[in-house]
Amino acid sequence: MNIKILGSGCANCKKLQVVTEEVVRDAGIEATIEKVEDIQKIMVYGVMRTPALVVNEKVKVAGRIPTKDEIKKYIKEA
Repeated sequence: MNIKILGSGCANCKKLQVVTEEVVRDAGIEATIEKVEDIQKIMVYGVMRTPALVVNEKVKVAGRIPTKDEIKKYIKEA
């Protein structure tokens, strides 16, 4: 599973990364978590507001930090 955190490095982007890492670790899921800060790469996903969560190349949330339960749901759907 490939998970990407899209964002410029702001506090919310960093928090989303931490929360996502916690969910993956607690669930015992094997996943690669990548932080994408390059604006050009973020724009490829059509994301206009960060932070954004991408699971297996599909944007799940943009412009806010999802709850741990939401993140778990997105991962299970993938």
